Amino acid sequence: MGNWGSGVDGMSRRTVLAGILATGVLISLPGCTTMGGVMGRPTQTELVERLLMISTQRAFARLTQPDGFWDSTVARIDLPVLFGRPGSTAEKILRSPLFREKLQHQLNVIAEDGARAAAPLVYDAARSLTVTDALALLRGGNTAATTYLRQSMGASLVNVMIPELGRVMQATHDPILNQAISALTGVNVNDAAHALALQADNAIWYEIGAQEGEIRANPETTNDPALIAALKLLR
Repeated sequence: MGNWGSGVDGMSRRTVLAGILATGVLISLPGCTTMGGVMGRPTQTELVERLLMISTQRAFARLTQPDGFWDSTVARIDLPVLFGRPGSTAEKILRSPLFREKLQHQLNVIAEDGARAAAPLVYDAARSLTVTDALALLRGGNTAATTYLRQSMGASLVNVMIPELGRVMQATHDPILNQAISALTGVNVNDAAHALALQADNAIWYEIGAQEGEIRANPETTNDPALIAALKLLR
């Protein structure tokens, strides 16, 4: 790591960041607001919260658009393993590439409703997240904060999405989905909703992680002076 000039010889960027966050120099930048820190200084935990809130808001805004999952490079959902169970009837139906694509697309569309149900839960978790080492998360890799948030939430998104996905599956009366489910012995709509919720859970976190990585690469897009300064110092 190169020096930054005679005033910081021998100090790494991470050391400088720690000092800046501790003394509140970042908060002298225009546009910073009080978020619970001393004299209007955002704490390290609050900076992680800002990073997560922007990442999650962007992710859900994208995923809940029409074809949000389907058009995402990281969140498109594959056919759940459930629809690949062996069985002569199911195999004949699912052998058709056109049928498989239509079924996959319909499941990605239904997943948008799951994301709408999951979004408030993620926002609340990000706002109330307990962080033991916020600086480590700021220093972490492209998805460090997302990974930490996901671990803290466990299977909560899956649990909140299952009933909503089941409701939507029953309400849509989609012939492709109904045909696929009826072809699987012993499988009902709730089973399909559970399988899709597991896939959607992964997809949501992939999208949030991608948004976090984009913010870290281009922090200026956040219009948050304190977060911009912190993330730039880590480059």
